[in-house]
Amino acid sequence: MAVKWGVIGCGGIAARRTMPEGIIPAENAELAAVMDLNGDAAKQVGEKFSADVYTKEDDLLADKRVDAVYIATPAHLHAGQAVKSAEMGKHVLCEKPMALSVEDCGRMIESCAKNGVKLGVGFMMRFHAYHRKLRDMVREGNLGRITFARAQLSCWYPDMEGAWRQDPELGGGGSLMDMGNHCIDVLEYMLESRVTEVSCFAGTLVHGYPVEDTGVVMMKFENGAVGVVDSCFSIPDNSSRNRLEIYGSGGSVLAEGTIGQAPDGVMTAYLEDKKGYDAQQARETDGAGEKISPEPVNTYRAEIEEFSGCILGDKTPSISGEDGLWSQKVLLACYESAKTGRVYNC
Repeated sequence: MAVKWGVIGCGGIAARRTMPEGIIPAENAELAAVMDLNGDAAKQVGEKFSADVYTKEDDLLADKRVDAVYIATPAHLHAGQAVKSAEMGKHVLCEKPMALSVEDCGRMIESCAKNGVKLGVGFMMRFHAYHRKLRDMVREGNLGRITFARAQLSCWYPDMEGAWRQDPELGGGGSLMDMGNHCIDVLEYMLESRVTEVSCFAGTLVHGYPVEDTGVVMMKFENGAVGVVDSCFSIPDNSSRNRLEIYGSGGSVLAEGTIGQAPDGVMTAYLEDKKGYDAQQARETDGAGEKISPEPVNTYRAEIEEFSGCILGDKTPSISGEDGLWSQKVLLACYESAKTGRVYNC
């Protein structure tokens, strides 16, 4: 049995990743329909994936074959489309950010609950095999007491006419809203601990648009650990290594390339027994560390299969609307901190 999917906003990430890598190959999913305001783009995608084509969301939602919708439109449209989908009895998987305000996130949660449909949010990096392995290592105490964590996701995103991520009214923010939320979420996921305080610095240093192209968040977690997230639109792609670092009293795990859209990367563990104080503080370089290489999985396929399985088995999605709401609360605290220069509680 397969869940029949409709895609609202079938260009962008939906066409590049979520449909070809997620919905199409998923064992328990089937692409039924796509919708986009750009009729030519919708037609091209529909023909490519043998799906019905719509240019109005109401028409797609009226399609009785569609069980669930994947919303991949500009962020300011998410709340209205999710509420309308729920009212039409469709389960909702919404791209992040879930919405631009806490109030709209709450409306989405309330509407889905009222209409008896599932609501999930697209933090697909939680499904990354390397991240799941690292979470297990943290949970099992392999790194001792966790003290510090860092996640980086940056790219080069120059001024482009019509780019909604560069318009604060449409996207809600810049690099932090688009990529920093992934980093914060994946750190909370691996440490199994919420962020409690944030201090943020953000600015537009390179490009000409009105949202930040450079952002850094310092944070404290419930478990006492501290962390840093750096997300920028102002660094050339090959110059940002998208690093992930977790440090504890028993060692560290350092990764490169796991934060992003690819299913693999490089991850190395440096674990050691506690020793006495070494005044020399010598570091081994050659051959140090153990490679961590779990079998890669496609995060988009895993995301679709998990959400489809929740529909078929009547279970709560592992990444729920409440997770999307929490993410937005943390992000908004970050922006307030950047604006005022103060530390904000989440």
